[in-house]
Amino acid sequence: MSFDLNNLLRENIKNLVPYSSARDEFKGEASVYLDANENSYGSPLPEPYNRYPDPLQALVKEKLSKIKGVPPRNIFVGNGSDEAIDILFRAFCRPGTDNVIIVPPTYGMYEVSANINDVRLKRVKLTEDYQLDLEGIAEAIDPNTRLIFICSPNNPTGNSINREDIETVIANFDGIVVIDEAYINYSRQKTFIRELTEYANLVVIQTLSKAWGLAGLRVGMAFASEEIIEVFNKVKPPYNMNDASQRLASKALDNIEQVNHWIREAVTAREKVARELTAFPFVLKVYPSDANFILVKTTDAKEIYQHLVKSGIIVRDRSKIALCEGSLRITIGTPAENEQLIKALATFNNG
Repeated sequence: MSFDLNNLLRENIKNLVPYSSARDEFKGEASVYLDANENSYGSPLPEPYNRYPDPLQALVKEKLSKIKGVPPRNIFVGNGSDEAIDILFRAFCRPGTDNVIIVPPTYGMYEVSANINDVRLKRVKLTEDYQLDLEGIAEAIDPNTRLIFICSPNNPTGNSINREDIETVIANFDGIVVIDEAYINYSRQKTFIRELTEYANLVVIQTLSKAWGLAGLRVGMAFASEEIIEVFNKVKPPYNMNDASQRLASKALDNIEQVNHWIREAVTAREKVARELTAFPFVLKVYPSDANFILVKTTDAKEIYQHLVKSGIIVRDRSKIALCEGSLRITIGTPAENEQLIKALATFNNG
């Protein structure tokens, strides 16, 4: 397929002159800053937060570049991965005209962003084993299809999508394919970041909220061609990531050994919890997972959920989602939390 970014960009985005902030116009170090109308006296906190943050998060990107193996120019850093998702809709989808494809069951923000931006949503359900319906996707594509979202490892099912199937979609679509890899650190599958040089229409989304343990900081990333990243930077707010998040994320990125240790611990615990769950008579199936959670099909998800709530344990009831009927999504906790879960489930009696 022939991919041309200009054919996808909305006309108003092509002609957009982005806001030029004080920190865009002067780059470097100075002794006196009187250009941004900041409070020159400081801030009422131990840390000096009176100055605007780096609008392009240079230090965070530099550290991400070393970890991910891609140049900073191919990285967008935003207020959670949800910001990257929203920008994709605003930059490439004409409200009331264009459409995007999602493959449910999947992450719910794709649908929310589509509705907010008045973009038609086409749903092509995954197969019974939670893989892509390639024929269905091909049939759903029309001249106004701009984006295809694929979450791998998938939320809420936990499995990775077959790599060859994803490559088939990317190679045969002249719009943008978005691979959401929020849980990639827990997966046996390699990241698609390595394929950016091969596919100009590929965007890979990741986050520091999961394996990196920084959900409270709201740090998400998008990896793509330099052309697409330039679009992201053009559309985003001038200071889209606050200074506290940048500083703390930068420090966290120096602790990769700690994070890798936690990942190994979580994967080992995931397999242990999965084995223990299969022993309960009310558990019909424990689905294979490449994430830090497990999807569990049960005889009565609602009753089991309420039973766990009474024990002070909160899981996610996914039983109302198509292809997840009767299922609970259970995050892998600490060894003590996992033990509490299993003990609580052992006292459940659904007669």
